[in-house]
Amino acid sequence: MRTYRSTHRISESSAPPVAVAVRRVPLLAICLGYFLVILDVTVVNVAVPRIGAGLAAGQGALQWIVDGYTLVFAGLLLFCGGLGDRLGHRRVFLAGLGLFTVASAGCALAPTAAVLVGARLAQGAGAATMVPASLALLGALHPEPAARARAFGVWGGIAGAAAAAGPVLGGVLVWGVGWRTVFLVNVPLGVLAVWLTIRHVPGTRPRPRGERPSLDLAAQLTGVVAVAALTVGLNEAGGRGWTDPLVLGALAVAPLAGVLFLWLERRAASPALPPRLLTGFRFPAALAVGALLNLGFYGLLFLTTLYFQRHRGWDPLSTGLALLPMGALVAVASPLSGRVAARVGTHVPAVAGLLTGAVGLLGWAAVGPHTPYALLVVPLLLAGFGTSFTMPSATIAAMEAAPHEVRGAASGAFNAARQLGSAIGVALFGTLAAASASSAFYAGMRLSAVIAAGCFLGGAVLAAVSGPAARPAPNSSATEAS
Repeated sequence: MRTYRSTHRISESSAPPVAVAVRRVPLLAICLGYFLVILDVTVVNVAVPRIGAGLAAGQGALQWIVDGYTLVFAGLLLFCGGLGDRLGHRRVFLAGLGLFTVASAGCALAPTAAVLVGARLAQGAGAATMVPASLALLGALHPEPAARARAFGVWGGIAGAAAAAGPVLGGVLVWGVGWRTVFLVNVPLGVLAVWLTIRHVPGTRPRPRGERPSLDLAAQLTGVVAVAALTVGLNEAGGRGWTDPLVLGALAVAPLAGVLFLWLERRAASPALPPRLLTGFRFPAALAVGALLNLGFYGLLFLTTLYFQRHRGWDPLSTGLALLPMGALVAVASPLSGRVAARVGTHVPAVAGLLTGAVGLLGWAAVGPHTPYALLVVPLLLAGFGTSFTMPSATIAAMEAAPHEVRGAASGAFNAARQLGSAIGVALFGTLAAASASSAFYAGMRLSAVIAAGCFLGGAVLAAVSGPAARPAPNSSATEAS
């Protein structure tokens, strides 16, 4: 919060102190909305076994309850990234936050697994509407480059905090009340975020009607089809087998739709993914790092909750507490990453975090049915610290690599890559460990751990070779703690 106060003092030094204190609230409103979005990626994992028992849902349905959210989230981010320019970023942020809150209530009241999956899809649509607008609003609140980099670091750190809090909060709620409360908790927090946004977040003026970019619906639909087909193929392979016609058809459609999406985008008058973002190396590398980070971390997180509950017989509270070390260092790792990035560039904390996380994820390759929990604490600590230390720097690197005039599209693309990584991770790892036999589950989990560590190592190489981002010039904003 000190970042915003310092920025405001530089840009409006004549404002009275009371105005500075009041204007700290917009950052809280934006971060609260984003916290809920990321929280719902992980909070559901601990509740998955109880949801399966309560709604008689099989493994495929459970994967869709987890993955349907990230599927729609990833598929619509590029489309929703341009809505703020057309309609105003605060208006779009509020619409997404409202939809997310209402859909959360629908999840809590769902009578069947099918209804729950539908409500999760609506949640994903709300999240996709909200996230790009939140970054645009955050940039408007912090116009100075150094302060903006700090703000993006805080925003990225929120992801680590929410991801870490999810399993613990989910375990407490499922154990104490029931699985429906993991969705119900979003409602009062969502209402609070809406109220804070209406009262305290200044609006951004939309472009005049004659200057608004057209919506590239054909390209957007093919992009959604590509993401959906890939996720369907990976999700269904566990139950149907890799040679099933549906699986083969979906996995064949995915790359074709992806190529068609890129072809249409290159010919669009107002592409959702401007070609200038992909002409260099730094921004595509940042996209790949975001996707690999989420694929490895969230994919293996899905399996660890199944491991503790289904194969070790632990209750949701014990599972949440078991995963607590994964988030224990978030409060240290996230702000530390922002400080290091401000001083030496984003590549140093990104590489260090990814290498640390890779070691932690690889530790799960030795897991077995009777592995003492004490031996799992260090891998959990390393994976949690590495992910939290990487995420703020990865966010800063992506946004600073994009030209200022297309940062809205850059935000949508970066977050789409991250959520696509999450969806692929859950679908792929869930499929590899889908067998009911205990030995097959552990074989799939070990393979998934190796793949997850490989994703982190690949991300570290990309972060290293892409070089340091141009860091902000040192000033009072750049040297203060976030």
